[in-house]
Amino acid sequence: MIGVIDYKAGNLNSVLKALEKIGAKSFLIQKKEDFSKAQKLILPGVGSFKEAMRHLEKMEFIELLKEEVLQAKKPILGICLGMQLFLEKGYEGGICNGFGFLEGEVVPFEKTDLKIPHMGWNDLEILKQEPLYQDIPLQSDFYFVHSFYVKCDEKFISAKAQYGHQFTASIQKDNVFGVQFHPEKSQNLGLKLLENFTRL
Repeated sequence: MIGVIDYKAGNLNSVLKALEKIGAKSFLIQKKEDFSKAQKLILPGVGSFKEAMRHLEKMEFIELLKEEVLQAKKPILGICLGMQLFLEKGYEGGICNGFGFLEGEVVPFEKTDLKIPHMGWNDLEILKQEPLYQDIPLQSDFYFVHSFYVKCDEKFISAKAQYGHQFTASIQKDNVFGVQFHPEKSQNLGLKLLENFTRL
């Protein structure tokens, strides 16, 4: 059973429909008591880092989520902003602490001639096929929408992409997984990635 965390900052319907399409059982986590029913967790997200953490704090989800991930060791997948919140610090909407599951920070794209936000399909350089990218070709494209990106130690990066410069497209550390792109909007390859997560 996969719990999709509802903190008023995510495209929840698309995620739920994608999980339904691959035959995964899922439900929305909307209160603290719901966490105990989930074997795996998904933290989606759109919007600003600081606003998202404010919502999570208001719902009293922050410490509980840390317990679920760090102590109970439940697998968790962060999508887009959800992944960014796993880092120590972000700057979108003002400086704000994240969950700190991984060392690093979330920073804006440098100003260039390229349009910001980075929006659309982009090829990945997959560095680690296990476990999220199992049976996914090494040169595959996924759908992105973001203005900030993750800076962290190379050992946590499972895929990179290019937009003006290389940036982190996905991360993994123990039971913590994150993707900057939107698998729920990335057609069959996105569904395959979600399926791989459900099979952990």
